[in-house]
Amino acid sequence: MQYVYFPIFRCSFTICIVPLSGEIIDRTLTSRLGERALQVCEMLIHAGYETWWVGGGVRDMLRGQLPKDIDIATAALPEDVITLFPKCDEIGKQFGSIVVSHKGETFEVTTFREDDAASDGRHPESVRFGKREADAARRDFTINAMYWNPVDGKLFDPCKGEEDLAERLIRFIGDPKMRIQHDALRMLRAVRFRAWIDGQYHPETFQALRSLAGLAAELSGVRIATEMEKMLLGPHPERALEDLWETEILHATIPELAACKGIPQPADYHHEGDVWNHTLQCAASFTEDHGADTRWAAVFHDVGKEKTFALKERIRFDHHAEASEEIIRTVFARLKFPKSRIDKIAWIAGHHMMMGSFAAMPAERKAHWYFHPWFVELLQVMWLD
Repeated sequence: MQYVYFPIFRCSFTICIVPLSGEIIDRTLTSRLGERALQVCEMLIHAGYETWWVGGGVRDMLRGQLPKDIDIATAALPEDVITLFPKCDEIGKQFGSIVVSHKGETFEVTTFREDDAASDGRHPESVRFGKREADAARRDFTINAMYWNPVDGKLFDPCKGEEDLAERLIRFIGDPKMRIQHDALRMLRAVRFRAWIDGQYHPETFQALRSLAGLAAELSGVRIATEMEKMLLGPHPERALEDLWETEILHATIPELAACKGIPQPADYHHEGDVWNHTLQCAASFTEDHGADTRWAAVFHDVGKEKTFALKERIRFDHHAEASEEIIRTVFARLKFPKSRIDKIAWIAGHHMMMGSFAAMPAERKAHWYFHPWFVELLQVMWLD
């Protein structure tokens, strides 16, 4: 492996010659997505613009996995990209991003950008176009700042992302606190990537997450919901949820869910422990056939237990399903979910206790449930419960 070092931006900029296995390169470039992404790069390079694959797709290849999507970084300005690819979506043009459609596949093609320190933590930093080196320095984590050129096979690895990936290490580029202050969503992204790669945090990254967790309260509901849904749909959602609680990011974003920690349950029915442990157990049991709404409902189905806890002849949570439904409506409205999804998730949680009486129902009443449009998801949550 050959290296060239450029000491700049507190990173040793590295160009490696073909560090990826030939097998994953062949599999990627012969896939429909990879073939089309290569063609987009070739068109930009032939037009005179430096162009690389960047981010998650490169990270996946280094893990021996086919990329699910491929982002492209280029020296071409947005206007240049639009000229080359008139079939595109310009909605992100002001941020330097153009979504290019090419032979049935879409790619986010983004002009090299520089950091701008002006930010309120709620919105991403403003954009200035720059060089590849500056573009790398502005990215969030080392494992997301790796660039691969599918034409000549070179990997540009400015902040030793390959080494961190080998250690399964989540590490901010530069000053972690400054990175978070530029955009507080990066805290949730850190949690998601840690779960996705079954990894661990660099100590300075973890300390920054804990000390600045309160900034997450300033994020919009849409951004919080989008990032959390990715966590729930990805690997190890239970680990992501536990990290959100431990760092107190969850307290700043969804305190109603954070309140489930420490709420005891009757030992005869719940050997796993308190309500939070039960929630994590549900998340750990997700399978591929569980869609996003099922997963949200499972995570929130017992959120009403904190409000309904009572110690009588035993621990009881009378009418907690109804309380959960009410809390879900409040929380998910704050997260800006569409009303149709709020109604569905709240209904599932609100009815998750009905199976106890289902067997005794007359046949015609059971038929009402069988044909309900959300009955399958309700059964899934009952199974997870």
